[in-house]
Amino acid sequence: MTNFSKDIFYTFGLSLKHFKKNLIIVMNTRTESDLLGELQVPIDAYYGVQTQRGINTYKISNQPQSSFPAFVKGFGYVKKGAAAANFKFGIFDEKVYNAIMQACDEVIDGKLDNQFPTDMIQGGAGTTMNMNANEVIANRAIEILGFQKGDYKHVSPNDHVNGSQSTNDAYPSAIKLGIYFMHQDLLKSLQKSIDAFRAKGVEFASIIKMGRTQLQDAVPMTLGQEFEAFAASIENEIPKLNFNANLLLELNMGATAIGTGLNAPKGYAELCTEKIGEFTGLPITLSKNLIEATPDCSGYASYSSALKVLALKVSKICNDLRLLASGPRAGLKEINLPPMAPGSSIMPGKVNPVIPEVVNQTCFKVIGNDLTVSYAAEAGQLQLNVMEPILSFSIMESMRYMGNALDTLVDKCVVGITADEASSVNKVKNSIGIVTALNPHIGYKNSTVIAKEALETGKSVYDLVLEHKMLTKEELDTILDPKNML
Repeated sequence: MTNFSKDIFYTFGLSLKHFKKNLIIVMNTRTESDLLGELQVPIDAYYGVQTQRGINTYKISNQPQSSFPAFVKGFGYVKKGAAAANFKFGIFDEKVYNAIMQACDEVIDGKLDNQFPTDMIQGGAGTTMNMNANEVIANRAIEILGFQKGDYKHVSPNDHVNGSQSTNDAYPSAIKLGIYFMHQDLLKSLQKSIDAFRAKGVEFASIIKMGRTQLQDAVPMTLGQEFEAFAASIENEIPKLNFNANLLLELNMGATAIGTGLNAPKGYAELCTEKIGEFTGLPITLSKNLIEATPDCSGYASYSSALKVLALKVSKICNDLRLLASGPRAGLKEINLPPMAPGSSIMPGKVNPVIPEVVNQTCFKVIGNDLTVSYAAEAGQLQLNVMEPILSFSIMESMRYMGNALDTLVDKCVVGITADEASSVNKVKNSIGIVTALNPHIGYKNSTVIAKEALETGKSVYDLVLEHKMLTKEELDTILDPKNML
């Protein structure tokens, strides 16, 4: 074979390979177009061209919207409420209406979650995510009607599914519903942790230990009281979280682009809101001033702040657990945490409090996310806040992390905690802190003398009080009985 023949053969081979490759692509995709031109979309995808552009453009967090099913569910309810209102106002006929409603129900039920693939962090104030929902619902409705995906003359993503809406009202409304649904799951994790700490409070109710302030011995208490306080600390945050979650049930549906209601029929806002409330079973209300409500992100910021306070409290509890379990010989060693893994590659026998540590770190992430939410809520200009994607992602991420952290803390730590009663009781008997109980009987000045001498000599408070003949042994035993000091 001549070199010329080889070149012809090689060139033909490359062309044939390229042709086959392109043929496969064409066979597995459909062509859709938008303002920017044509684009290939996977032939089986329910999403369309604008979603595909979002997939191609935004590769930031690698966390698609589908990783937050509650958010997708929120879109399903928003579009279902809008469809019900639009049908009432004659935007489309009953056949289209029924197909859209069925598609919305499938989105709500999670059957189409994998059709929401765009990154949670994106520009455009959520337009890509809103169009993702519009395209998925439109294409599923088209399929229900017996036609091929992408044949939008039967059901239009914009004219039908997005009828009487804008991203600026549909997107934030879906976010709010998504956060509210996730809030219900978070409450379950909170209650689980409360119950676990409270059960330990009952289990440890009779175990005497030293209470401490500023890391110094204070007065005796029970280990049960300490764990009951952990339960109460978390429980106190539930009403605050609920209050702020309820703020998110005020929607701006019907506001359309900037709150004027342009392109929405008169009465649509009220009816759409009513329908969303009916479908969700939630006390949904319409914002009183839609121009004010459209750029307003205060509800998100308030809920995020409540999450941050919860994280602060949970982190404090984990710090206490690590301190109480410190040792095993040179620390407080009043409780034992379940061993999870060898704690050192160089120190044999060392076991670290890895579960409280990982929960601490999770709390730090939630606290940091709240700062992101604060900046994003502030960054809106004029009639829209375009930072809602990072804002919603941060809150949903915090909620998921906190729920996972609380479940991990309970399942792998709290339920397995045991008390080192001997260590706790011994610390009480040898603590200078019990001198506080003598104040009413020997006076503050004498108590100070006893405390100082105990520190200097190493003698116990008990022995020094008898040595100075300030009280009889019977009197001292009664006063310093730990049970009488609680």
